[in-house]
Amino acid sequence: MSERRPAPTVGQVVLGKRLQELREASGLGREEAARALRVTAATVRRMETAEVALKIPYVQVLLETYGVPEDEAEAFVSLAEEANQPGWWQRYHDVLPDWFSLYVSLEGAARIVRSYEPHFVPGLLQTEEYARAVLRAGTIGQTGPETIERHVSLRMERQRLLERQDPPHLWVIMDETVLLRPVSGGEVMRDQLDKLLEFAERDRVTLQIAEFASGPHPGTYAPFTLFRFAEPELPDMVYTEYLSGALYLDSRKEVAAHLEVLDHMSTAAASAERTKKILRERRGDC
Repeated sequence: MSERRPAPTVGQVVLGKRLQELREASGLGREEAARALRVTAATVRRMETAEVALKIPYVQVLLETYGVPEDEAEAFVSLAEEANQPGWWQRYHDVLPDWFSLYVSLEGAARIVRSYEPHFVPGLLQTEEYARAVLRAGTIGQTGPETIERHVSLRMERQRLLERQDPPHLWVIMDETVLLRPVSGGEVMRDQLDKLLEFAERDRVTLQIAEFASGPHPGTYAPFTLFRFAEPELPDMVYTEYLSGALYLDSRKEVAAHLEVLDHMSTAAASAERTKKILRERRGDC
């Protein structure tokens, strides 16, 4: 039985889908692939869906069974070895929930990250003090100061993504509530608004405010994020969370529905230029 991992890396997701494509192209079913490995068909399915790590000996046997040329097989094995390496976020395994580990991996691999946030500034754009205040408010007495500081550190580490030479395009729609909800003292909000204004000037960051005056919109149910990737094997994926967990959606119907909502909201929300004006006005009121 393959060893189960807390959460897959994006590389494992991509290679798992590629293994499935190679199997189907060879005309073999999961049962036949399983016989080659002397495991159950369920183990093959879990490898293809990245529910388990890609054991290199298994991968080598499958590639040979599927008739993959030797040079292509060697390249695939090298990619699998790389995909099995733990991501930087594993250093925070003590505070990072299993259901959020995949999010951090997807976030780091995406070419476009589009999100709607009705309550707070998204984590990628938070100042350290704002993040600390939000995390303290959400612990409900279950987390001590040291754990909160670990969460803050993780959130700041995630923000290095936007400092890369070739960062993803981050496109965020925030409800106007985000700007009006007091978080800690006035200085914290002023610093946070300054940071939003700074990011609003970046080429690969688009910020929009869903104003109260525009009325209700189709995204009022919950915050969510849509990831789009450069890899053709990896489909668009939507993430949405609830109090004690999260959902990852990748069916075409569900992703299309969320994409349509984002498109409608971006049309109705304040433009990027008007959003800068709103942020400056709010900054002056703090």
